[in-house]
Amino acid sequence: MTRCTSLFAAVWLVPLLVVAATTQQTLTPVEPRPEAPDFALVDMDGATRRLSELRGRPVIVNFWATWCPPCRDEMPSMQRAWLQFRGQGVAMVAINVGEDEEVIFPFTANYPVEFPLLLDHDGTVVGQWPVRGLPSTFIVDPEGRVAYQAIGGREWDDPELMRQVLALRKPK
Repeated sequence: MTRCTSLFAAVWLVPLLVVAATTQQTLTPVEPRPEAPDFALVDMDGATRRLSELRGRPVIVNFWATWCPPCRDEMPSMQRAWLQFRGQGVAMVAINVGEDEEVIFPFTANYPVEFPLLLDHDGTVVGQWPVRGLPSTFIVDPEGRVAYQAIGGREWDDPELMRQVLALRKPK
């Protein structure tokens, strides 16, 4: 029986894990592209940020929480991607779902980021987006429509993911 189980794992499970690992670094196209729900949320400095203010460039909108292991895992790659994206006409915001500053500030000591962290204290904004779990990320095109989604963690500085996001920029 053990040999049969090992054979099953080698034939079926290993290829499935390889496929899952290689396909995880993709973005799922959203067709037709729906209008991205606008929001007005406060950032960690108390300033109000609106999605509509970022129109004209691609925007990465990430929903996350400090208690979410995949959210914590992807945060360093989001920062690395941000360092590359910020001079290339791409915006990024990470919307924390249901937590307050007293929880998030200590988190940022371990996971420092330079892109805006927005606060959705009561879950109003997350309820307007098709979030099916955390982390959930949506790529909004320059016209304000949702072009891609990613459910679960990603390595945001992966060259293919970055290429997909950069391809949304308007030609100069």
